[in-house]
Amino acid sequence: MTAALMTGVVLAPMTIGAKAEELSGTVTIWSWDVAAKALEAVVPSFNEKYPDVKIVVEDIGNQPTYDRGLAGCAAGGTGMPDAYTVENQESEVFWARFPTCFHDIKAMLGDDADALLGKFPEFKLTELTVGDKVYAMPWDSGPVVMFYRRDMFEKAGVDANSIETWDDFVEAGKKVMAANEGTSFVSTNGDTTWFRMLANENGCTYFGENAETVAIAQPACVEALEAVGKVAEAGLFLKANWGETLQAIAGDKLAASIYGGWYEGSLRGAAADQSGKWGVALMPALEKGGVRAANLGGSALAIPTASQNPEAALAFLRYALGTPEGQIIQLKASGLVPTLPEALDAPYVKEPQPFWGGQPIWETIIGTLDEIKPWRGTQYFAEADNVFVPIFAEFLNGGLTAEDALNQAADEISGATGLPVQE
Repeated sequence: MTAALMTGVVLAPMTIGAKAEELSGTVTIWSWDVAAKALEAVVPSFNEKYPDVKIVVEDIGNQPTYDRGLAGCAAGGTGMPDAYTVENQESEVFWARFPTCFHDIKAMLGDDADALLGKFPEFKLTELTVGDKVYAMPWDSGPVVMFYRRDMFEKAGVDANSIETWDDFVEAGKKVMAANEGTSFVSTNGDTTWFRMLANENGCTYFGENAETVAIAQPACVEALEAVGKVAEAGLFLKANWGETLQAIAGDKLAASIYGGWYEGSLRGAAADQSGKWGVALMPALEKGGVRAANLGGSALAIPTASQNPEAALAFLRYALGTPEGQIIQLKASGLVPTLPEALDAPYVKEPQPFWGGQPIWETIIGTLDEIKPWRGTQYFAEADNVFVPIFAEFLNGGLTAEDALNQAADEISGATGLPVQE
């Protein structure tokens, strides 16, 4: 297995060219959780157009999907499905190690490639593209916004829409916590999420644009980490894991959350009795007039070259991922945030949402897509993130300055990946 992972296995590409009316057979898709449910919700509408294609969505879990994908590619495609879910930040592991394990979606689309792929924001295509090849079709995204308790903010005399910068955010947090005894403002589970959100907003990431250098110590990253540090120093963080955070929300112990738009469904599900008490606002900027958009999470669908029915798989991808109709079905079913900016024109996106105080929140969330800056995970994302987690924790506890923390991280990531530190 180790040798195969290092060298890759050459898989023969398949020829794509069947006519749409000839499509039939079964398309098996590997996915997980709400993403799998979202795809299942699309099937009835898809089958109205392609009645002879059977879609089978297998919910095998997040980590098992990744592990089985690596193993399948290493084994020459053995056992791979017809369509494979890959998280954007992990996708470059596959393209780098197994460049022939998946079809070039751009080539499969033929004359339609530029028109369809050109609809997607640049940040969703960056990690899926190698040279002239596009190895997967963008699916959902995670535009970062601020979810907040309207009643807690009102009690503190804080207007959420007046929070323009992270400095404003810190001052608002102090007021909200003072007015709502026993509450915390936001939470962190100890991973690097907060840094990555603000770094993306500020145009910085672990690696340089071409993934050839370690860029985490660049000034834009330092500014982002310093902003996170201000939130920590003000005592606004509840340190809690995923489940504990949702419990705090349900128990009226958390006033706000900064997260990707997909968190809407989790929050609403955890606090159904708080309908009408929550709202959504743009994330704060690093400076007045600055960018107020970032992305956290999101996946893509790839078609393995070992697929037994690649043409039908492509037809499903084109409908589920490449049309506003397919994406809105998934938004309604599972809260998966569309990646196509043209989904903004869908009537549902403009509808008031009862749980959110009648606010048309999807208009706010999806409306930030065009402002999100590209962010490359590269094939080294896991190594870099693992290195930074303990350093980030020490920083939050006051043990390091932002500059020292990121310089240390840059040196250690360089040692783990072999890439030089960007000057």
